Amino acid sequence: MKRSRRTFDPSFKLEVVNTIKNQGLSVSQLAKDMNLTESTVRRWVQQVDEKLAVRPEKRLLLTPD
Repeated sequence: MKRSRRTFDPSFKLEVVNTIKNQGLSVSQLAKDMNLTESTVRRWVQQVDEKLAVRPEKRLLLTPD
């Protein structure tokens, strides 16, 4: 039996990244608590960090866009 791949909307991903950054939680702990893979959460954090590096004006307001 084949497992279906889960999808997450951008606002959920951003909420996870903001939780890590603002509350100081570890990626591994948050991933475990939310039943996500650690590599997925690390990728989301990296994507946000890359976006902020390109567009530093977004640093103050992290939104899904």
